[in-house]
Amino acid sequence: MNVWKIVGGVVGGVVILAIGLLIGHFGISKTPSWAKELSKDVDENFIREFMKEVNNRNIEENLRQLSKSPHIATSRGDEETVNFILSRWKDKDSGLDDAKEERYNVYLSFPNPNSPNNFTVVTSSGDIRLTSQLTEEGLHSDQNDAEVVKPYAAYAPSGNPKGLLVYANQGKLSDFETLNKTISLSGTIAIVRYGGAGRSTKAINAAQFGVIGVLVYTDPKDINDGIFDPSKTYPNSWYMPPSGVERGAYTDDFGDLLTPYYPAKDFTYRRNVTEIKGLPPIPTQPIGYGDAQKLICQLGGAEAEGSWQGSLQCTYRVGPGFLASGEYSGCYVQVNVDNHEEIKPSANVMGIIRGSVEPDRYIMYGNHRDSWVHGAIDPSSGTAVMLEISRVLGRKVKQGKWRPRRTIIFGSWGAEEFGLIGSTEFSEEYYSKLRDRTATYINVDISVFANTSLRAQGTPPVQNVIFTAAKQVETPVSSLSVYDNWVKHFNRSSTLYGGIIPRLGTLGAGSDYAPFLHYLGISCMDLAYTYHSSQTSARIYPAYHTAFDTFDYTAKHIDPGFTSHQAVARTAGNVLVRLADSLILPLGPRDYTETLEDYYNTAETSFSTALQARGISLEPLRQAVARYKQFSEALTQTIKELKDTEETPLRIRMINDQLMLLERAFINHYAFPDKVYYSHVIWASRSSPVVTFPGLADAYAKAISTQLTADWDLVHHHITVAATAVDNAASTLQTAASI
Repeated sequence: MNVWKIVGGVVGGVVILAIGLLIGHFGISKTPSWAKELSKDVDENFIREFMKEVNNRNIEENLRQLSKSPHIATSRGDEETVNFILSRWKDKDSGLDDAKEERYNVYLSFPNPNSPNNFTVVTSSGDIRLTSQLTEEGLHSDQNDAEVVKPYAAYAPSGNPKGLLVYANQGKLSDFETLNKTISLSGTIAIVRYGGAGRSTKAINAAQFGVIGVLVYTDPKDINDGIFDPSKTYPNSWYMPPSGVERGAYTDDFGDLLTPYYPAKDFTYRRNVTEIKGLPPIPTQPIGYGDAQKLICQLGGAEAEGSWQGSLQCTYRVGPGFLASGEYSGCYVQVNVDNHEEIKPSANVMGIIRGSVEPDRYIMYGNHRDSWVHGAIDPSSGTAVMLEISRVLGRKVKQGKWRPRRTIIFGSWGAEEFGLIGSTEFSEEYYSKLRDRTATYINVDISVFANTSLRAQGTPPVQNVIFTAAKQVETPVSSLSVYDNWVKHFNRSSTLYGGIIPRLGTLGAGSDYAPFLHYLGISCMDLAYTYHSSQTSARIYPAYHTAFDTFDYTAKHIDPGFTSHQAVARTAGNVLVRLADSLILPLGPRDYTETLEDYYNTAETSFSTALQARGISLEPLRQAVARYKQFSEALTQTIKELKDTEETPLRIRMINDQLMLLERAFINHYAFPDKVYYSHVIWASRSSPVVTFPGLADAYAKAISTQLTADWDLVHHHITVAATAVDNAASTLQTAASI
């Protein structure tokens, strides 16, 4: 054979092989079709289409239906709302993949409908000179319903204590300490106003000084911008009328009080009622400021200091007892409370849209359903928004036009007004599943307090996704985006963002995000439209927890046209879709850096001198914060550099898991043994006024007060708790950044 023919054949074969390899490399995708499907990102066109379909008139009609009847937890009206929501989520055209109710047998407190709570002014011989109003004045047909619960303090004990009246400002411990310096409080009845201290705390404080009964009212100074004149209150404005009474749960803890850490099922062990802490130890009753005026303006004794003065159109005096020259001279005040507690079944309603790619990753969206009376604003404004969001998304699912990447879980929580019970029981029953699989929780309770600006609260990682959504939604009354309007009214300077940004508020325990944040360590947010402090000094919308919180009140004075409700629905829905559909979870770990650095700097400034004198160092905490900053920046850069996402679906999943689990790193179930559910080292409750790591702040305050070695040891302990938690968070991010 000719050698050149052999050489030619070999060369030809090599050329053909090379061409084949080139064709294989450039002509055939290295990524299988299933991987491309896994790597789809959020569809901006779908988000725009979703927002366009959110209808303010649908929200209005939702609210009209939800607020038709009073629906206190477990009542007939509450059961009607359960069925209403179930029917919407099971609708054949716009329902969800699944909807069901889940019930818990929970410990609730109710007044005796045949013996309404009140107070009386009585003479020494027992003659009644004055009896308080038993419920609000009927000012609109929307209030008409025989099942309106009379004003009461849930969980307050029954009794009929009688004594001389004293005025104790807001019922803070310092208020009673001030009074106790000049008058004897033993055997007295105290009247206090809302604000300054928690509901039950007022009664707990009072009892420490021998007070035997408490009346609580809302002062026009605190809720009405000082307006007392009935002609200038509802129905003529949004201000609370004189007969308005704020109902509420008088308890320090949240969740079912008999079954902490366990779901309140039939089989569950229930502790003895005597083991419950944080309840009023003495009979307590809320009243209207019209009745409060009749008492306070007749009080004798010394004139109250300037900061204690309110807007009842008289000079406030502290007592004890009434003016000798007044119409109630020599009279006593008797508090009459007839409450009872019982275990009753309360329902959560759960709706699900299953994820197509990551069905085992959950984005949760919740709002409570129960109210004290008609509850048009609290909570039905939030439920009306949730139902419109779920209607639009449910229709897309039914039409086969959309399915989220991750599973969306909607929750309509029961018995929230009694202490976040439905959401807490759910978090207990599904603790492991929710801890391991939930990326975020969105809460929209009261969706519209007023119609000025968005108000967002949340943990730092959710900040940027809210910013992104808010930039795409127009405000109801101008061409500004919700973001631009928000930054006008609530803002702060950020070194991270290089300028002025909207202010994201922090989360306490005021709504159903609490168990998800404090117990489970899930990144949470709460969204609403509200007013600005330049417009009113009201601590909350004036009809809060009263019989005036009706559809008429909402439609006339809170959000005429329901366009602010629509803006909230578009913003919250935008956030929901982004969290459910984005390839990489839109959570910003770097945003925690500012909080951690601020907390550390405050601790160093406030505590370092005293700590150094006792050989206690903040250095481990400083180093942990520095490591967190380093690894959060590294992860942010890693995410930015992910260019060809089709090649890395598993890498994306691993990064997402670290983003999801970041908040969990701050959970320490042993950090605060005296605080039920509070396990988040950054956001646990704090009594100290110093805004830093809460355990450290409270331990330092105690040590400074007592100067005991054991208390300084506790300060050292809480430095370790904080440093370890921040280190754990940094390690979580380091793992993700190094993938």
